[in-house]
Amino acid sequence: MKPYIQSMFLKERDLMGEESVRLHARVYGRVQGVNFRYYTQREANNLGLTGWVANRFDGSVEVVAEGEKSVIQHFLAFLHKGPPSARVDRVEVDWGDAMDEFNSFRVRYLR
Repeated sequence: MKPYIQSMFLKERDLMGEESVRLHARVYGRVQGVNFRYYTQREANNLGLTGWVANRFDGSVEVVAEGEKSVIQHFLAFLHKGPPSARVDRVEVDWGDAMDEFNSFRVRYLR
């Protein structure tokens, strides 16, 4: 779906009242050097989510995503599986209220 059409569709669904939530996840395993961030960004964009994904210095990947709860749950299932060359050992998850601070989903480079 084209981004502007997807955006209109998501705004319309928001008006129907499904709860928007924030997911903060840390993914552990063989998740760096296997295009995990690329596939995560692609999946999030396909689902119309906002937020970011970043490699952490301890070898994990950190993800913050906001969107409708049912869509975020689908995204979380992806995080548990990962892309074909990844091996996900565990995913730590914190839930919160959406803060609407993001306009897109991007790869973030932590310092």
